Amino acid sequence: MDQYIQVPLSNEDAEKLSAGDYVYLSGVIYTARDAAHKRMYEALGRGESLPMDMDRNVIYYMGPSPARQGRPIGSAGPTTSSRMDKYAPSLLDLGLKGMIGKGKRSEAVKDAIVRNKAVYFAAVGGAGALLSKSILSSEVIAYDDLGTEAIRRLEVKDFPVIVVIDSKGNNLYETAIKEYCKE
Repeated sequence: MDQYIQVPLSNEDAEKLSAGDYVYLSGVIYTARDAAHKRMYEALGRGESLPMDMDRNVIYYMGPSPARQGRPIGSAGPTTSSRMDKYAPSLLDLGLKGMIGKGKRSEAVKDAIVRNKAVYFAAVGGAGALLSKSILSSEVIAYDDLGTEAIRRLEVKDFPVIVVIDSKGNNLYETAIKEYCKE
């Protein structure tokens, strides 16, 4: 089922999504990869505030290539989500409502998704140039010294993703295998 959703993600929108839904996100999302997640995790450990509010926000696990002239960003494909699994439960408990990446997630992340009624989306790996066409603006907001791994604020329009793990814990990677094996 196709869904057009505004981000930041409302509780109602997150809860109505089901594993397997095609979703087009419009609004503001943030990028953060391994190094940025590690810094945020360490900041929380020291009792410091984060560079952005987690409440209802969506983090895209992506580090872009340099932008071509006239474009806000270069190729913008997802990175492997499991590299953020150590940090994701803490951010979900702070109100993070969605994550975009590729690949499987740990049981601890799945449990935190359900506990916080959040959602895990997949973006198509290898389609970074195509995905970048849905990004209207890109601004580094923190950790500029990390280069492509800096935290960016992206404004997106109809950014295409697929719900992999919904707020009830349904996991497309598991259900798709069962459906395939039936045939």
